[in-house]
Amino acid sequence: MRPIHSSTQEHTLLEEEQRSAPVRTHTRGLGRTFIALHHRNYRLFFFGQMISQVGTWMQTTAQAWLVLQLTHSALLLGVVSLLQYLPVMIFSLYGGVLADRVPKRRLLLVTQSISLVQSAVMWLLVITGVVQVWHVLLLVALLGITNALDSPTRNAFINEMVGREDLPNAIALNSSLANMARVLGPGLGGVLIAWLGVAPLFLLNTLSFIAVIIGLFMIDTRTLYALPGKRTDEKKRSMLQSLREGLSYSWHMPAVLLIIGLIGGIGLFGITFNVMLPLFATEVFHAGATGYGFIAAAYGLGALFSALWVAWGNRQPSIRFLLIAAFAFGILEIAFALSPVYILAFPLLISIGFAQVVVTATASTAVQTIAPNHLRGRIIGVYLLVYAGALPLGNFLAGALTTRIGVSTTFLLGGALCLIVTITAWLLRQPAEKSLEESTTATRSE
Repeated sequence: MRPIHSSTQEHTLLEEEQRSAPVRTHTRGLGRTFIALHHRNYRLFFFGQMISQVGTWMQTTAQAWLVLQLTHSALLLGVVSLLQYLPVMIFSLYGGVLADRVPKRRLLLVTQSISLVQSAVMWLLVITGVVQVWHVLLLVALLGITNALDSPTRNAFINEMVGREDLPNAIALNSSLANMARVLGPGLGGVLIAWLGVAPLFLLNTLSFIAVIIGLFMIDTRTLYALPGKRTDEKKRSMLQSLREGLSYSWHMPAVLLIIGLIGGIGLFGITFNVMLPLFATEVFHAGATGYGFIAAAYGLGALFSALWVAWGNRQPSIRFLLIAAFAFGILEIAFALSPVYILAFPLLISIGFAQVVVTATASTAVQTIAPNHLRGRIIGVYLLVYAGALPLGNFLAGALTTRIGVSTTFLLGGALCLIVTITAWLLRQPAEKSLEESTTATRSE
């Protein structure tokens, strides 16, 4: 980060930023989808993440299989999942504070190195045959805490690598990467478990972190997009003061409050596919495990196509566009809940996956665009707190409600509640639209 002390230096900095930016031409066609990859720093980051995220999903698959082998307990599988995501809810706010205080590349090197060690220890425990379930629980909890620090930092770092103009494209590319890894990782993991057992998957994940760490080392900090507005007194403030400032901004900024409320409501009521799709496959469509695999793939395929489409559009965030996509998501969920025909599940789930990624990618872009530079990590931390908290709670509520009123009715209710949340947000959108426009103008002029 390069400090700014005067208008003269600010002008000089702008010139340096323009020189360090990639030369732009009017990119058309498919090339528009990958425009953020023109930035060398983001390219290093992106391909490192590509390798690492596939490795992480392979380890997640192996981890679940290992716990099942050790305990034959569905309850402990749920505990493992809880320990992996609960720390994100608890510590993501503190992760956001650190992201605003510490150079982000340095913090990411620490978190990725800790994740490498965690995976390596797991591999050693498995390969030596001494692994016990408490080892898995402890190491998963450690990984969850590390992710709580890593996620806000990683998201806030994107803007420094690509600048504000290509931020929507970079966020959409990250989303496409996550969806690709979610499909590819478990598939490869399942094949390797059947062929070699679980131990090699932990080793492969350990090695995958090396790609990320090398990429982070190779990032040229001199060509990062400088972010003026970074307060020099930030480190003198207590952690609690910094935390309170981020929460206060989120509460008093109408656009941030509306977006976080919307994404929390949709995450709580609508994004319950981990629980609902297996139940639809078995109880509604009577399609068995193979049928479940196909409809899950349709949902993932729609999400992947959507992420690539959003990346191609490189659209600046809009409250109206976000709410229209959220409304479409709710309508499609209701249509899926009312459809008893297996063949109709494919186009509906492709459409649902498409709409969901449009909503989440647009929301994430808007939050990162709105947030002032000195608060970006903390605002992302608040966003992740709400989103990460809503998903497991929503899955739990959906599972509990399904036992009483059935899977189709539960999913129908979830879609209807998503519509209620969206309509409420639509009625309250005007202050949010105004604050989004004002904050975008302000942050561009920082």
